[in-house]
Amino acid sequence: MADAEQKNSWYTRIAKAASRYAGKPATFSLALGTIVVWAVSGPIFGFSDTWQLVINTGTTIVTFLMVFLIQNSQNRDTAAIQVKLDELIRATEGAHNALLDLEELGEEKLEEFRGRYEAIAAEARKSLERAGDTHCPEP
Repeated sequence: MADAEQKNSWYTRIAKAASRYAGKPATFSLALGTIVVWAVSGPIFGFSDTWQLVINTGTTIVTFLMVFLIQNSQNRDTAAIQVKLDELIRATEGAHNALLDLEELGEEKLEEFRGRYEAIAAEARKSLERAGDTHCPEP
């Protein structure tokens, strides 16, 4: 596992670190502190255009960069979850291996599969109503 970590690109390492730190209470406190300092300094700078531009520019830059870091994190998480789901499908007896790469299908084919499974779910609910309690929690 250490070898895999070392092969990550510089961007992936930065994105992972930023993801970890962005959601921490200390990071929120730092951001809040920055806003408080900026607001308190307003009278000192006469609430000038430059004073307003500082916070506007800073928040815009941070937001712009965070969009890419969040997307990278989401892409990695989604890919990892997909691999885990694929393994569960592959390892489950009776599962349909044709579902392994569903995310790669076109919209029309994906809707076709979704329709099939919606019909199966509707039939299962009807069967549940006819058969009574199956010792499963209520949906």
